[in-house]
Amino acid sequence: MLGEAVTGLKIKEDGFYVDGTFGRGGHTAEIIKQLSPQGKLLLMDRDQDAITEAQRLYAADPRVVITHNPFSKLPEVLTEMGLTRKLDGYLLDLGVSSPQLDHADRGFSFMRQGPLDMRMDQSQPLTAAEWLRCAEQDEIARVLWEYGDERQSRKIARAIIHSRDEIPLVTTSQLAELVQRVIPGYHKKHPATRTFQAIRIHINQELQELKQALEQSLSLLSAGGRVVVISFHSLEDRMVKQFFRRNSGGQQELPPEIPIRGQPQQGVLQTVGKRQRATAEEIDLNPRSRSAVLRVAERTTSNIDKRFQP
Repeated sequence: MLGEAVTGLKIKEDGFYVDGTFGRGGHTAEIIKQLSPQGKLLLMDRDQDAITEAQRLYAADPRVVITHNPFSKLPEVLTEMGLTRKLDGYLLDLGVSSPQLDHADRGFSFMRQGPLDMRMDQSQPLTAAEWLRCAEQDEIARVLWEYGDERQSRKIARAIIHSRDEIPLVTTSQLAELVQRVIPGYHKKHPATRTFQAIRIHINQELQELKQALEQSLSLLSAGGRVVVISFHSLEDRMVKQFFRRNSGGQQELPPEIPIRGQPQQGVLQTVGKRQRATAEEIDLNPRSRSAVLRVAERTTSNIDKRFQP
């Protein structure tokens, strides 16, 4: 959803923008085309491979600043770098990137034999294999249910505990084959899809990161600044939708026995358009985009300080 995301940012040529999930730079390349020499773009990613690519492409561009950090650290990064100007746009393209899925040694895909890693930031200590080696059965079941909506979560958790007592689960193939044995039969998706997704979300604390970033955006955006979020999971999209709705104001809620209703109040955000999904043409070119949902909101409050306050 490259075009839709950049359009949603409503780029000003002298604006200040943040690409919180650089990946391999598709969105950045389109944003940078629209910036004048007075524009500024901060590139972030917690994957060192992504940052290496960003430095290769943009280290010499005076408009671009690059940092190896998760987007939840944005306020600290702005303070450390002396970037006190409010943001005109903030882009988050959530979930795992195609390079992470395609490289077997990253351990994200059940389709490729590799170490059971799943860390987006490889400097972090806890891998998926290490977590599965020491986590309690109830915790594993909870993660699979809450983050993967896996109906067989308890059954899979029991099998993981039983298996690790004999042979440690250290590769993607071992885990995928275990899940397939536990829930055999015909599936539209590989039976390990939900398990891998849930463990990845847990290892990388993805929902906690998103919640923190959304809350922070309220104080980081300038009046008229926009936040654009592309999500690939129903839990992420629900969190974004509810955050936008909660901060968009509306009719004041009062107890039903009070006869006078409050007047509608303007919130600090205003949603821009409806949610968008990938077109059929994009899905044909990139099947991974079929679950993508894009939402946009704009900062409405005009009487806010034009400088970032940590």
